[in-house]
Amino acid sequence: MAKVKQTSSSQKKAQSLSVVNPKAAGIDIGDKIHAVAVAPDICDDPVRTFGTMTCDLEAIAQWLKECKVNTVALESTGVYWKPLFSLLVRKGFEVFLVNARNVKNVSGRKTDESDASWLQRLHSYGLLSSSYLPSDEQEALRTLVRFRKTLQTEASRCILRMQKSLELMNVKLHTVISDIVGQTGSAIVEAILQGERNAVNLLSLVGKRIKASKEVIEKSLQGNWREEHLFTLGECFGLYKEYQRRIFVCDQKIEEQLRIYEVIRNEGVVTRSIEETDHPQYPKPKYKCKNNPRFNVRAYLHRILKVDVLAIYGLNDTGGLQLLAETGTDLSKWPTEKHFVSWLNLCPNNKISGGKLISSRLMKKQPSVAGQAFRQAANAVQKSDHWLGDYFRRMKAKGGNKYAIVATANKLATIYYKMVRYKTEFNPPLLDQYQKRNNELKIKRLEKRLEQLKAIVV
Repeated sequence: MAKVKQTSSSQKKAQSLSVVNPKAAGIDIGDKIHAVAVAPDICDDPVRTFGTMTCDLEAIAQWLKECKVNTVALESTGVYWKPLFSLLVRKGFEVFLVNARNVKNVSGRKTDESDASWLQRLHSYGLLSSSYLPSDEQEALRTLVRFRKTLQTEASRCILRMQKSLELMNVKLHTVISDIVGQTGSAIVEAILQGERNAVNLLSLVGKRIKASKEVIEKSLQGNWREEHLFTLGECFGLYKEYQRRIFVCDQKIEEQLRIYEVIRNEGVVTRSIEETDHPQYPKPKYKCKNNPRFNVRAYLHRILKVDVLAIYGLNDTGGLQLLAETGTDLSKWPTEKHFVSWLNLCPNNKISGGKLISSRLMKKQPSVAGQAFRQAANAVQKSDHWLGDYFRRMKAKGGNKYAIVATANKLATIYYKMVRYKTEFNPPLLDQYQKRNNELKIKRLEKRLEQLKAIVV
């Protein structure tokens, strides 16, 4: 009796797949060439390579039109996909931007042409989903906000290099003053660069808010004053001031883009003047953080999002601006708040095999700007005297500081999602009520466990 060859589950799945997009194309994106693949039954040469110049992008669109392609899938490789994506959208194609993690090729020799063919095949079966893409005004705002963050990062590196130069001269100013680019620190550094070496003369520049005693500051300002380290100190200090000027210019451009965003959101109607910040609905900004923009971010966010998201505990001006730039105003693109926190990578990546949970760790990937904003907000509430601060401390006792940050950031993201999507204001519970409710739930859990133990004993 002959054996019947059993068909594997993968073969059954491949056989059951039906072509959903017969006129689909796949494009493998690169810096110098783009590999474009269409269905083999459309033309005799289904895979072609093109350059990346503007004329080459026009040739890609023209060839796809000749092949009567109506939908295209391409990988999000760096920033190389953006010019081609914009051109194809303008030409009327339906473009899917897919994550490279989800379209890994089969094992074997890897080429650009094979990757393009694999993308085309997956897209023709309808197995690809497009990534989140912002609108034009949101894209412009996101570019500016991300550039501002880059400028802040470079400015902070200049501060670290200044501290290194002072340390190499054994000048311990940065150990007794928390901010060497603040009012007192900047005045002392400028005096040193102008030639002042007497520590007693520098004490007159110390501000009233400095907690260290004058004796300690005088000792910290005694060093070896090597010429090469004074030069690097001056260069880094000059670069820091230049970055601060560039950040100020960038803030002006961001405010201009926010005005455009507000006009688009209100269908061309400006409800209030930006200068009218004395109204209680738009409180004047408090510059507690020197890294916050020097304009009333809260007023813009309130008029664009229609809710006061900065009322959420721990969320500052910079964080709210980053969230608007990264997530936009229409959060219905995520069906529920669980989809939203999953996109932010603020929930466990549960892996179940054989009906058992084998792993529940976070996905190992670079944290997004929006996810980092919620994490920073969560870190800011850990010592606060409200229900989120109490929640953070309970989670920290349960799983440690990192666990508490992710869990609290999940709560904050859920609150933000519900406020922006359903236009509900932030209405936090009182700390006493929150603690009382948690204690009651804890008592019920312990009583239930006690009944279970009694049943076992009997």
